[in-house]
Amino acid sequence: MNREERFIASKVTRRGFMGVTTGAALAALAGREPQPVRAETAATADSMIVLWMAGGMAQTETFDPKRYTPFEPGVRTERVLSTFPAIDTAVDHIKISQGLERVATVMDRGSLIRTFQGPDLGFILHSRHQFHWHTGYIPPQSLAVPHIGSVIAKTLGPKNPTVPPFISIGQNMEIGGESASIKAFHTAGFLGTEFAPFLITDPQDAASAVRPPADLGDARFKSRRKLYEKILAGQPIYQFGGDFQRESMVRAMDAADRLLTSPSAKAFDLSLEPTKSFDVYNTSRFGQGCLLARRLLEAGARYVEVTTEYIPFRYWDCHQDGHERLTMMKKVIDGPVAQLILDLEERGLLNRTLVVLASEFGRDAITEGKVGKEVRDQSSTPDVMTLPMHYGMHRHFTAAGSVLLFGGGIKRGFVYGKTADERPCTTIENPVPVEDLHATMYHAMGIAPDQFFVTEKRPVYVTKDGKGKVIQDLYA
Repeated sequence: MNREERFIASKVTRRGFMGVTTGAALAALAGREPQPVRAETAATADSMIVLWMAGGMAQTETFDPKRYTPFEPGVRTERVLSTFPAIDTAVDHIKISQGLERVATVMDRGSLIRTFQGPDLGFILHSRHQFHWHTGYIPPQSLAVPHIGSVIAKTLGPKNPTVPPFISIGQNMEIGGESASIKAFHTAGFLGTEFAPFLITDPQDAASAVRPPADLGDARFKSRRKLYEKILAGQPIYQFGGDFQRESMVRAMDAADRLLTSPSAKAFDLSLEPTKSFDVYNTSRFGQGCLLARRLLEAGARYVEVTTEYIPFRYWDCHQDGHERLTMMKKVIDGPVAQLILDLEERGLLNRTLVVLASEFGRDAITEGKVGKEVRDQSSTPDVMTLPMHYGMHRHFTAAGSVLLFGGGIKRGFVYGKTADERPCTTIENPVPVEDLHATMYHAMGIAPDQFFVTEKRPVYVTKDGKGKVIQDLYA
């Protein structure tokens, strides 16, 4: 047994991976398809929906409200903790921010984490933190690491062979300066193309993604498929990748062909949704994406992510006019998020679906980064407010942020973690780093936090060094 073989065998024995063969790991060492080396855990969910608040959702303006200070010229910025008053929810001891009245009515269906902590990555770039949240790894990496959705798709496989197991909705990949960074984590990486996200930018145009172009014709469509297979086959005039990559791309094309001719394609067509139902979700592209996510879950999708979309200095990425911007964003998410939870519950799907609403970090009006590890400011809020554009949480704050969890075995009407009532509104009880949040999410799907894949002769864990800790207090 060589050194690499001994390494894999020792990992399997030491971590108690019952039923896992060393041969599966050795196949990856030999350059074949990476296989998960995993322990079986009891799953509380079969599917996952992530509602991604891209750009840094201000926690004190949404799910962790503090003392309310109305706008008034001459007020010192340091006095402002929340620019919206708190409102009651369906749970007596939980208050959230004004503008989220519909979400307030479903807070008895899930848990609220108030102490999510972003990592210290130096100068803050949204794309770097989003990469880290979605993969568990700090960029740049020496290999292409997979998105959490790809890990789930690879480990558990499709629920329905005619529906892509991982679907991402709402993000335009051509956003300018950070486009390459955003694309970098929308990938299955070394797991292969068949587990990459099925990308849908506009939910109302999703139906066109699951049918051949009308002007192409069946003969030309099949001809293009054959030409593509020649390229992948590595015929003398063509060269492309290794055997595993080519085989994975062929399997991805086979899956696409099955979808094109399957009744499952109807799930992508929002025009088939009753008008009354569609109107509830029709607040924006994000709202329509929540509706599409519900339809896809009903059809058998394994992991669906819906984003409010990251575009620098838009949406949640508010470096000025914070109060006005968040008023708009709450109108975008309030109805669709609440309706999604109610629809899943009505259809009997919520118990076996984990819904996660999250963002890469929070915001504060004063501190950039966190106290003691401040980084260079990226906004210029004055010490004293004189204009409405100064009113709001403009800086990136990594010491505390909010995450909502619904369904999938999660407790109902529960709050985890506590933040300070006065600035800096930092975590004071039960911090939740990314690796522990990931471990908790994976746990619902029956995936252990120390599961790993072997690629390039080394293990790649699903949480940082395999040491993410499941927050058991969040489970019923």
